[in-house]
Amino acid sequence: MDVDFESIKKTQRAGWETGDYPRVGNTLQIIAEQLVEAADVRAGQRVLDVACGQGNAAIAAARRFAEATGVDYAANLLAQGRERAAVEHLTVTFAEGDAEQLPFPDESFDLVLSTVGVMFAPDHQKAADELVRVTAGGGKIALASWTPSGMIGRLFRTVGGWAPPPAGVRPATLWGSPEHLAELFGDRVEWTGLTTREYAFRYHSPEHYSEWFRRYYGPITRLAGTLPGQDLDRFSEDLAEVAREYNRADDGTVVAQAEYLEAVGVRRA
Repeated sequence: MDVDFESIKKTQRAGWETGDYPRVGNTLQIIAEQLVEAADVRAGQRVLDVACGQGNAAIAAARRFAEATGVDYAANLLAQGRERAAVEHLTVTFAEGDAEQLPFPDESFDLVLSTVGVMFAPDHQKAADELVRVTAGGGKIALASWTPSGMIGRLFRTVGGWAPPPAGVRPATLWGSPEHLAELFGDRVEWTGLTTREYAFRYHSPEHYSEWFRRYYGPITRLAGTLPGQDLDRFSEDLAEVAREYNRADDGTVVAQAEYLEAVGVRRA
C-alpha cells in the first residue's frame, strides 16, 4: 500500500512541537553519554546527531571536543539545544532538517549518532539510507533505540490503543531489534557492538510519571488534549499502570527499567 509519509511527518512534527519534550528528553542524557563512549568518539571528529531533539548526543560529543552538529525538524527543540550548548560553553551547530532527507553532502561525518530519535522517522528504510549516505567510508554509525519488548514498547502499545498509528507505518521500536537493523542496513554496515542496556525512569510515583508524560511528551500531550474528562482519567491511569508494571522500587516512588539497544557499527567503504 502507498503510505503518505510526508503527511505523517507533518503530524509527527506538530506532536513534537507540542508540550515541552526537553523536560523528558533531558532526563535521558546518560544514554547519549554512554553511546558516545561506546562509539569511542575522538576530539576533532565530525559528529552528527540525527533527530537530535534538544541535543543530548551532540552535546555529549562536544564535551569530548568533537565538531558536533545536531539536526532535527522541530525548531523549538533546536532552540533549546542552542540554549543548552551556550550555557555549557560548548560549540555545537544545530540545523533544521528531516532525518529522511538530511541537508548534508555525502560522507560528511566521521560518526553519525542518534539517541531514541531517528527511530521515529516513519520511513525506516529512507532514514537508514540517509544515515549511511552522510557517514564517511570507514566511519561509524551509533544508535540507541527503545526495544519492542521493553517498557517504552509497552508505553507505545498503550498509547496506540487510544490513537492507532497510521496504516503502513512500522513500529518505531523495531529499531531496537538487531534483525531489523540487518534488514535496513544490509552489508553496508558491520555492527561491531549490539548491546542491550537499561535506563531507569525515576519519578515520585506512577501518577507523577503519567502526569509528566501527559504534560511534556509532545505526542502524548497532543493526544491527551483531545480526550474528554472520563477518557482522560482512564488514559492517565493506563500510563500510570505502565510505570507500575516495570517499577522495582518499594518505597512508593518509581524506578522503572526501560530496555534499549545500543548499536555501534562501521560503514563499509
